Amino acid sequence: MKKLKRSARLVEMTQYLMARPHTLISLTAFADRYQSAKSSISEDLAIIKEVFEEEGLGELHTLAGAAGGVKYIPMMAKAEALSIIKDFCRQLEQPERVLPGGYLYMTDMLGMPSLMNEVGRMFATIFAQKEIDVIMTVETKGIPLAYATAIYLNLPVVIVRRDNKVTEGSAVSINYVSGSNKRIQTMSLARRALKERSRVLIIDDFMKAGGTVQGMMDLLHEFNAEVAGVGVFVESGEIGTEERLLEDYVSLAKLSAVDLKTKYTKIIPGNYFFQHEEE
Repeated sequence: MKKLKRSARLVEMTQYLMARPHTLISLTAFADRYQSAKSSISEDLAIIKEVFEEEGLGELHTLAGAAGGVKYIPMMAKAEALSIIKDFCRQLEQPERVLPGGYLYMTDMLGMPSLMNEVGRMFATIFAQKEIDVIMTVETKGIPLAYATAIYLNLPVVIVRRDNKVTEGSAVSINYVSGSNKRIQTMSLARRALKERSRVLIIDDFMKAGGTVQGMMDLLHEFNAEVAGVGVFVESGEIGTEERLLEDYVSLAKLSAVDLKTKYTKIIPGNYFFQHEEE
């Protein structure tokens, strides 16, 4: 590209980095791109790093050596995340959102790009230090969350199906017990969708007892894959600990109380804001 003035170069470099999270970019690549000396590029990166950290936009990691460079790690301060989730909780407490069985209508909110963008950045912040190869979710409502998270972690997404799709070729299918209604259901994953021994981040939109997530974990065993983490958008607090099939997970919001007759609900921030305090 043509040689830019420094002010313009700073803007373009910032956009370039933010569009490529978790990607190592060498100083040589920047120097060639902007037709500038590496010393000038280093000074620019120092300015961008300072702004990122001061404004809570993320971190800029520098790796020294011939194969080194810089890597942008998107982050969101817990205070900012809490403010967003509290507003989400207030919207979710609307009486008309209560569905039979103690579920909540969230489809419209899962379809809001601005909200999904923020939630994706939250999950990316939570699991930034984990070694992850792929993000997994089950169709259909978890898909927007998984892709939003994938954008900030720069990872592929694998979608578990409720039934076999001819267009996906041979698949591995398992039966699992839904934790909330004890029904036996089926989920499947195409054999080509996931490499063996992959480290997988599971993302789910709503968790009651955790049967669906446990089903995905069991499915991963068939691929000799490892669970790197579990992120849940909203969990139900109506399930007792003895009924919960899952213990190690991070939730952003929690349905702490629901009355089906009066349609009263109480939504509070999830365990991330209490069990995963910043050091």
